[in-house]
Amino acid sequence: MTTHAPSARTLGELKASGYCPRTVKQEVRENLIAAIREGRELFPGIVGYDKTVVPQLENAILSHHDFILLGLRGQAKTRILRALTAFLDAWLPAVRGCEINDSPFAPVCRACRNRLAELGDDLEIQWLGREDRYREKLATPDVTIADLIGDVDPIKAATRRLTFADEEVIHYGIIPRTNRGIFAINELPDLQPRIQVGLLNILEEKDIQIRGFPVRIPLDLLLVFSANPEDYTNRGNIITPLRDRIASQITTHYPLEIEHGMAITAQEAWTARDAGVEVQVPGYFRELIEEIAVQARQSEYVDQSSGVSARMTIALLENVMSNAERRGLRTGETAVQARLADLHGAVSAIGGKIELVFEGEQEGAVNVARHLIGRGVKALFGRKFPDAHKTKGKESAANPVYKPVLDWFAAGHTAEISDETPAREYHAALAKVTGLEALAHKHLKVSTPDELGPAMEFVLEGLHQHSVLSRERVDLGRVAFKDVLKSMFSGLPAGDDDEE
Repeated sequence: MTTHAPSARTLGELKASGYCPRTVKQEVRENLIAAIREGRELFPGIVGYDKTVVPQLENAILSHHDFILLGLRGQAKTRILRALTAFLDAWLPAVRGCEINDSPFAPVCRACRNRLAELGDDLEIQWLGREDRYREKLATPDVTIADLIGDVDPIKAATRRLTFADEEVIHYGIIPRTNRGIFAINELPDLQPRIQVGLLNILEEKDIQIRGFPVRIPLDLLLVFSANPEDYTNRGNIITPLRDRIASQITTHYPLEIEHGMAITAQEAWTARDAGVEVQVPGYFRELIEEIAVQARQSEYVDQSSGVSARMTIALLENVMSNAERRGLRTGETAVQARLADLHGAVSAIGGKIELVFEGEQEGAVNVARHLIGRGVKALFGRKFPDAHKTKGKESAANPVYKPVLDWFAAGHTAEISDETPAREYHAALAKVTGLEALAHKHLKVSTPDELGPAMEFVLEGLHQHSVLSRERVDLGRVAFKDVLKSMFSGLPAGDDDEE
């Protein structure tokens, strides 16, 4: 890839170099074709869309289409739009000083036409990098036609002594200033309908008209948009004529496989810490973090039309690591393992990333977050371990696989742990439970004492979520696992105290 702009500085030198002008859609199409033939990764950092979204993007670009990405929040819509710059040429010649990046071969604004007529091949040019040719606008209700397209500038008219009938008094908006590039509008439904109408000519006739000027200025643009499929904030809609003019509509989605979600979270989360405490997050724990998002996208407490952003799992992993890091700083350990207590300590990363329905509001954000953690543990435990219940005929009882563990608790023992306990003490408290270490080692593939502690707690929490063990909160940061029947007879709740 060329890192320095070409040497041509005038139109004559540009012609002598053999440069052939192309429209932006031709340019993007031809560069995409070259990338496909070379086997290059088309959208680096975009995970899980290879068989769904990316083929539709390729089709839209190959068809010279303007397009819109429809998807709930946190589905990489903006990242995809910004990645389109990779299909622009590294450098593009434009008339030097032109506000709308006019082509030196066929300028469209009055000032550049006059300069070309006067200077001919001596017309000065400048080179625009691909990043200079992408602009985006977040649609808000206060965006005006002047912001997007332009208006008459009375100050320019006064200082240059021009009449309002002169084309050079126009102050161009952000769309004309992106001429010969890619312009993106995020959250398109938020634009007022009368402003959306102003985009119709750009999409269909490829020109703009400002304040009734008789001149029509043809623009060379690739227009792309993003929007939510359901306007969950009830702020507006895309008007039908505009939707009709957007040639391709591409629907995004959340990760279809939990491995894709894990890859996205690992890619985006800030995990390289510098406090002298190494935080280790095992694979099953990362899977648990993604499972919480899966459960949130199915929960009756969460507004599903709003969606659950991938930002939730990213923030959750970061907070889990911070909670573990904080424990390591207090205990003086240089390496710590993520625990379930760290997950409960990170509920602030869940509550702010989900929209609750009425029932969820009644429960409260913290309780819903803990409920989702419990659901996530239950689902992951079901995938990693034998079924907690064994059914014989019409009767259901605890699976014999867990009999040594349950017998230990039935004998009156209690396993009590704290979120601030050093790793050795934490492991020792849980290793007392008969058969627990063997279960964790076999099904979660862990071996060292530091790894076994959190894995053993996960087993106990999984059994609790399947209602074969009781868990009670002793005080802030300390929990105790007990036999279910003894808890019931002693008046303690058998269910998840966090959810009550």
